[in-house]
Amino acid sequence: MAIDFQAEVTKRRDAMMADLLALLRINSERADHLADAQHPFGPGPVQALETFLALAERDGYQTRNIDNYAGHFEYGQGDEVLGIFAHLDVVPAGSGWETDPYEPVLKDGKLYARGASDDKGPTMACYYALKIIKELELPVSKKVRFIVGTDEESGWADMDYYFEHSGVEKPDFGFSPDAEFPIINGEKGNITQYLHFSGSNGSDFVLHSFEGGLRENMVPESATAVFSAKKARFAEIETELSQFAAKNDLRTELTQDNDLFTITVTGKSAHGMSPQAGINGATYLASFLSRFSFAGAARDYLNLAGCILHLDYYGEKTGVAYTDTKMGALTMNPGIFRFDAASDDNTIALNFRFPQGTSSETIYQQLTKLQGPERVTVSKHLHEPHYVPPTDSLVSTLLNVYEKQTGLKGDEQIIGGGTFGRLLERGVAYGAMFPGYENTMHQANEFADVEDLYRAAAIYAEAIYELIK
Repeated sequence: MAIDFQAEVTKRRDAMMADLLALLRINSERADHLADAQHPFGPGPVQALETFLALAERDGYQTRNIDNYAGHFEYGQGDEVLGIFAHLDVVPAGSGWETDPYEPVLKDGKLYARGASDDKGPTMACYYALKIIKELELPVSKKVRFIVGTDEESGWADMDYYFEHSGVEKPDFGFSPDAEFPIINGEKGNITQYLHFSGSNGSDFVLHSFEGGLRENMVPESATAVFSAKKARFAEIETELSQFAAKNDLRTELTQDNDLFTITVTGKSAHGMSPQAGINGATYLASFLSRFSFAGAARDYLNLAGCILHLDYYGEKTGVAYTDTKMGALTMNPGIFRFDAASDDNTIALNFRFPQGTSSETIYQQLTKLQGPERVTVSKHLHEPHYVPPTDSLVSTLLNVYEKQTGLKGDEQIIGGGTFGRLLERGVAYGAMFPGYENTMHQANEFADVEDLYRAAAIYAEAIYELIK
């Protein structure tokens, strides 16, 4: 049976866009301060989940909401289950947007909104792909379970809860529409480790606070430090900061209130898997401040952040560097900085994407050797490296569909990012970004190319059908 999936998508373009815009208007950032028993990650993720499941019910699916952590609906019958894993939560919008991140804007063929490319746009493209199969009543021999989570951008507590409480077994194989074409069949390991500092803080310069970063998996766009020094030093600090900003292409702000100084440094956010693609405002600020005569815990904190962690994308100065011939190099993102002079526990969160051949324990042992931190702790959310070989029929089928629809060669790819594809032993990530696409995930002015979303929907439709027919 020859089916023109691109033509089928074209018939549904307006409906798909309308549903996507409704989803994008929901601020589904995790908000722990608003969390309760009915809203495990805050009200926004729940609203997005309920909205998505309502779309599925409108289109004739029976849905399940697993206590507002995650939900699913199913299509087809068969002993084998294809899992499609997507997520409706988003990283914080942050600053630097030219438009309202939660009021989608279409401009020059691009759809600007937080979540447009990660992951609401691809989720909707995949949803409409399955909708096409359902509406055409194509014959299938397997079941599809479409699963949506609400905590992918944080600790994946949504999926932990889902598999513990849903009463369903994991799908036999599947994919997540949350990355790139032609395919992501390998993902590095992912772990966050924390450096802890305490001790006295007194000298000619006294650091009162240092804050930067929104999430561990985002390069901190900006950071702010408040410190004391003799007010006569203002002109000197102002001149040096101006020179530092010009040299490093940074935006800076300096204010003074008698002996109290406040400096903000603004760089550029990026996905934590590619720290080299961003400009870490926090390590740049620490690099600037480390030239002054801070003492004790403040000196240790600023020196480590500004002299060791600064620009150390691959962990070379930190001593954790490792490269695997297949998976590539370990990367390190110093993602969250919190220093308060009144606290005896000041921290730096380091997010690592590590290949096979090294481990979280190896990284931990090396970090304990650093000068300055009094201790190191490790997040409980560890993801080991994941790989599905090209010989697997899942991988080969998805690559064949991609090649057929695009005319481009499909090769395996391994990334530092983590997707729900790794939830399954036979799980991969598949689209929706195409080769050469500008990746704005986790950045200000995130966008999705509208035509690419429609192209992806057609690829997803044929791919799903080939996997379950």
